[in-house]
Amino acid sequence: MAGEEFSLPLRVYIEDTDAGGIVYYVNYLKFMERARTELMRSLGFGKDYIFTHDLMFVVRDVAVKYLKPAQLDDQLRVTAVITMLGGASMTMEQAIRRDNEVLARGQVTIACVERAGVRPRRLPEDMRERLAPLAR
Repeated sequence: MAGEEFSLPLRVYIEDTDAGGIVYYVNYLKFMERARTELMRSLGFGKDYIFTHDLMFVVRDVAVKYLKPAQLDDQLRVTAVITMLGGASMTMEQAIRRDNEVLARGQVTIACVERAGVRPRRLPEDMRERLAPLAR
């Protein structure tokens, strides 16, 4: 289904916050990373697949807009939607929500690279075939 949104629920713990009980800004990136990882895992591209195919994904570009703070014990929902699928990269739009309120929005481009030399490589064809219908 084109533009399908993946959603990951998570809770804010004390380790995610600063001294004021507000989520520390870099942790929003960690939350987004978890959603991207779980999206790929849900499609059959977990660590076993990644290691078997001698590849890894690295963040090439990221932009985040922080709108409202998340706080200790909040129940959040982190989403990811593939918006662009290239030969060796993909871009995802991501959001972090508390109920229906958007707390942060991000756009992340990840590149597929070979593990050994960390050089760009094309997405494996079976991965591309599974991801293509999901891209907006």
